[in-house]
Amino acid sequence: MTAPAPLRPRRSRAERPEPVAAPVAARASRTARPEAEALPVRRWVLDLGAVLALLLVPIIGFQPTFDSPLYLVAALGGLVLGVALAVLGRLLHWGILLIAAATVVVYFLFGGALALPHTTVAGVIPTLETIRLLGLGTFMSWKQLLTTVAPVATDGGHLIVPFLLALVAAVLTASLALRLRSAAWALIPAAAFLAIEIALGTSEPIVPVVQGIVFGLVAVAWLAVRQAWQPQTAAISVGEGSAARGAGVRRLLMGAAVIAIAALVGVATSAFAAPSSPRYVLRDVVIPPFDIREFPSPLQSFRAYVRDHPDEALFTARGLPEGARVRLATMDAYNGTVYNVSDSGTGSSSAFTPARTNMSADVEGTPATVHVEIGALEGVWMPEAGAVRSVTFDGDRADDLRRTAHYNESTTTGVVTAGLQEGDEYTLQAVIPEVPSDEQLGDQSFAPLKMPKQEGVPESLAEIAAEAVAEAETPVEQARALQQMLSEGGYFSHGLAGQPLSRAGHGAERIQTLLGSQQMVGDDEQYATAMALLAGQLGIPARVVMGFYPAEDEAAEGSFTATGDTLHAWVEVAFEDAGWVPFDPTPPDDQVPSDQTTKPKADPKPQVLQPPPPPQEQVDLPPTVADDRGSEDENGFDAALLWTIVTIGVGVLGILAVLLAPFIVIGALKAARRRQRREAARAADRISGGWDELVDRASDYGAPVRAGSTRQEDAGVLTAALAEPRVATLATRADAQVFGPVEPTPDDIEAFWTQVDEIVGGMGSGRSLWQRLRARLSVRSLLEGTRFELPARVPRTASRPPEAAASSGPAAATADDPTATAADRPSTRASRRRADKSRGASEHSARPAQESE
Repeated sequence: MTAPAPLRPRRSRAERPEPVAAPVAARASRTARPEAEALPVRRWVLDLGAVLALLLVPIIGFQPTFDSPLYLVAALGGLVLGVALAVLGRLLHWGILLIAAATVVVYFLFGGALALPHTTVAGVIPTLETIRLLGLGTFMSWKQLLTTVAPVATDGGHLIVPFLLALVAAVLTASLALRLRSAAWALIPAAAFLAIEIALGTSEPIVPVVQGIVFGLVAVAWLAVRQAWQPQTAAISVGEGSAARGAGVRRLLMGAAVIAIAALVGVATSAFAAPSSPRYVLRDVVIPPFDIREFPSPLQSFRAYVRDHPDEALFTARGLPEGARVRLATMDAYNGTVYNVSDSGTGSSSAFTPARTNMSADVEGTPATVHVEIGALEGVWMPEAGAVRSVTFDGDRADDLRRTAHYNESTTTGVVTAGLQEGDEYTLQAVIPEVPSDEQLGDQSFAPLKMPKQEGVPESLAEIAAEAVAEAETPVEQARALQQMLSEGGYFSHGLAGQPLSRAGHGAERIQTLLGSQQMVGDDEQYATAMALLAGQLGIPARVVMGFYPAEDEAAEGSFTATGDTLHAWVEVAFEDAGWVPFDPTPPDDQVPSDQTTKPKADPKPQVLQPPPPPQEQVDLPPTVADDRGSEDENGFDAALLWTIVTIGVGVLGILAVLLAPFIVIGALKAARRRQRREAARAADRISGGWDELVDRASDYGAPVRAGSTRQEDAGVLTAALAEPRVATLATRADAQVFGPVEPTPDDIEAFWTQVDEIVGGMGSGRSLWQRLRARLSVRSLLEGTRFELPARVPRTASRPPEAAASSGPAAATADDPTATAADRPSTRASRRRADKSRGASEHSARPAQESE
């Protein structure tokens, strides 16, 4: 007796595989790639208006970064060109590669006129230099912008950054808004533009709360209106249309009210909830504060310059106005041993920033162009005149000096960390402030500045200062009283051979000895320090300046050669309106003591023992980078041409990388999805995943498959769209192996995937390269089953016979009708996979019982 055949669970009608003939006949006339849906006028107006409003927020946010509104020309030009490219691409149905190529062309065609007008012909036509700088700017302009202290000038290639950002952001945002059903995807490049603007901006942005509120309001309102304009998915009865429209209007108004209330609450609470400290940006990381305290105080080298270079030219300044002084260093902190720069107080003397082309913008005075040629002067301190607005370096070391030049606008001093050497040259564009007279200062009080705390000052200086200004009535009279006490009551001597005894240094012990002696003897180093310390005891804001100025009979020559004999130190006192005013407390050099032996006063004040002054050390300069550039004269033309080609190529690749980055991610996601399906835990899931892979690839190629369809329905659509009869056989085989009594074997799975790969590989045959790339970059299959799912393709049905439509039945009509509601059709292919799993699990549980029978 033969054993009875195993019993299989009885399947419901919904679980049984459907015949292939009916779907094939019903869909035989459909095309795989229908034309793109035309957008209504209101949709064009809404999307383009929202894109412009969103991108204007980061463009306006760039305002503190630049020193002129001219940056708006480049940024707004890039915005308009990017939106125009997106509109043109939507109308002409351009793919991503065509849009990317058009963006590159527009960048190089209009970048010169908008970002580099000084390199173009007539301000419009790009030149070879324009193309080279644009190509180089795609990856170098970011560094230049970050390494230049804000506000940066609108020249020097800095406008490439806002132009390029606005162009790329406008192309991506407008393209996604005009092509996708969900506007949320378009917010990604717009938000990225805003984040990049914040990172490249300054720590003190312009109205950050308003920027965030405007961006959020526009985004939410845009999404709300787009959602309200979407076709309603809920089934309604006849006569409910007006009620639905009224409900939509009410929802829109309520949403707008909620947004307005949230904005008002945010503005009202921002003043209390916002942190008081400035935000951190990339500029703070790329440009760390320059610490001039790494170098010794230049005042320690005062006597060495006087002794070692009495007649030797330290530098030559041409174009110096009459009465102008050349400043070398400014110091405002005293520690009992040396006067040095500080990192505290108003206008800190250590607040150096990289030199730029728009410094000292608010200073008023006489403009001057001063050319400086360095001689025997060495060190990091730059000789400068007045308030410097820009500095241009010349000579062989121009690049090294430019990269390491720093400037302090508060103290009007500059340094180059590469160190000055003989032969270095630079030109200063400066403003020489007018020195006010005592009459002009008569009604002015001292400036309310917080100066660094002076440490190690002898206690006797407070009484000496009080006695000196006892009869002074106005602030300027107090400053003059201190000056005259020293310049008229003291004597001058450098303490060199043949001169009266005068020790070097300006420590507390040396200053107390100077002021406590019967005859005060010293030079600029001691007298300037003494006046600044005496002024500090009275609360007068004062600082010490070390520099050069010619003698009175040489002041009008126009060319000044600085030597050790012309080195001086003076004091500057801050007045409320006039600013820092110079005072010279040093006696004339012909005012020498009659007796070289100085005698102390009869009742000297108690002295505080101070440590001896530290030995004077040479400034440690960073090692000079060897010039390994070689000879540039032999192949100069070829090297320049090659560099131009390389920069243009790198620029094009940089733009393409930015534009193609999302689609590289798309390819990676599709590869990961295929691997997950191919390596699923259950054998039946691998078969089901193979079929899903086939359907997804066909959908990316334009096949009008619908979510929730059975495999037999999908097979009918794909057979007609791909002209591939093996699809129907493969669908039947997938149903048999997924719902069969036994699990598919590894050989079955391998054979099934091999046939899937063969069919998928044949999809690209007979199609152009652009069609194949478009299919690979399509996101339709990736978005299926998500809230961002693209609308189903509407196939052409003009040639469809009526009997075929009737034979398809209610289920087919529901699947084909684009107005059908979600309740009328299966939800997604994911739900079908879940059904496959549940059915497979039930059949798997029934298999042991079948075997026992």
